[in-house]
Amino acid sequence: MLGRVWISCVFGLLTAGAVLRADETLRIVPIVSEKTVVVSFELADAYSNEIRQAISSGLRTTFTYDIELRMVVPGWVDKTIATATVSTSDEYDNLTRRHTLSRLVDGRVHGAVVSEDDSAVKKWLTTLNRVPLCETAKLDPERDYYVRISARAKPRGASIIGWANAVTGQAKFTFIP
Repeated sequence: MLGRVWISCVFGLLTAGAVLRADETLRIVPIVSEKTVVVSFELADAYSNEIRQAISSGLRTTFTYDIELRMVVPGWVDKTIATATVSTSDEYDNLTRRHTLSRLVDGRVHGAVVSEDDSAVKKWLTTLNRVPLCETAKLDPERDYYVRISARAKPRGASIIGWANAVTGQAKFTFIP
């Protein structure tokens, strides 16, 4: 019995440490306008040398962001209000030295660009602005909410921050109409 409690405490501390490290890397800004909730975020340390090498080798490199808008429910499981999945990809052509960039939101194409600029590629893969999550009509006034984002990169050998293949972060806000 005591062994189980000890193992649970150690697991909790390790998990808390991973979440704290993720918060340093993933910057999330939820924005509540008059009619919609949108989120902007940046995965600051993701464009590493491993990612650059994977891209320059011609491997299709994809960042996938799973986004959840959740309502805090004290003493119970938090309620999921909305979800979205955003995938940003880069396919580099070694012959033309051009990057073909694409963005999918919930499986639908939301943009495609061809670029030769490495800084544009970095921004395309790691920064998203004003991704719509839901209408404010779905939110209860004066309740606490948070946006949780989980990010992962493919190919799997190209780690996002050098020690893990997934990063999770969240940002809280109170909805006041």
